[in-house]
Amino acid sequence: MAARVIALWRFPVKSLGGERVARASILGGIGIPGDRGYALRDGLGEIRGAKQIPSLLRCEARYLEEPEGDATPPVEIRFPDGSRLRSDDPDVSRRISDVAGKPLTLVARRPAKDAAFYARREPLDLAAMRAIFGLEPDEPLPDLSDLGPEILRELATYMSPRGTFFDTVEIHLVSTQTLVSLQRRLPDSRIDERRFRPNLLVDFESGERPEQELRGRKLSVGTALLEVVAPMVRCGMITQPQAELPKDPRILRTLVREQKQQLGAALRVIEPGFVAEGDRLEVL
Repeated sequence: MAARVIALWRFPVKSLGGERVARASILGGIGIPGDRGYALRDGLGEIRGAKQIPSLLRCEARYLEEPEGDATPPVEIRFPDGSRLRSDDPDVSRRISDVAGKPLTLVARRPAKDAAFYARREPLDLAAMRAIFGLEPDEPLPDLSDLGPEILRELATYMSPRGTFFDTVEIHLVSTQTLVSLQRRLPDSRIDERRFRPNLLVDFESGERPEQELRGRKLSVGTALLEVVAPMVRCGMITQPQAELPKDPRILRTLVREQKQQLGAALRVIEPGFVAEGDRLEVL
């Protein structure tokens, strides 16, 4: 099975709109340099995003210089009214808080050893899990066991894997075939890659939802080697409005009903390298 890389994305600030890049390095632990380099913390010190505050998706962020390694150089944030501020502007957190409707502080990623920075202040109980995944009362919790006990233990104690602002692992892949398949089932919806925030959008030579066949496989793409860890479990963010895309709860309800709430794949970096749009992806 083979594919082509159609688009590369990174998201400088967790839960804000991201930027498409033509070429990027892919590094172990952090994925594409600068991806989720920043996040937003509330008054309790917990990381908050569009799962809890959908209006954050109305903002966008881009780097003002190319990140190298695990550095987080300044970003420029574009607000819904079209105005822009740098991340090092003293007014930036207030402006983001105005959009969110609650006090938030823009923070940069810190080293993994700073465990207190990433620690959960509120318990991750059943009610919190159901809210995170945007579930209706009669819908079951999704199966997260493919992530493995190490990641699940980490996420029970910390808001994200320490040293990152990722939900799970460092690279997220979605295929064009999966998006087309979902569009066929929801002809009145706007199925757009931006709803699903992949790092790699790829076009496979065959298959309706080819990511489902990749679990546990290694992928050679550009000069990097990646491993598929688990299906990507979706949350309510995919239903929220952003740019010209309208709010659409039908998307999540369909995935819960027909695809175990899964779309795309979560990948880990085995060997770092470079990837560019147009590169061939080989399933090993």
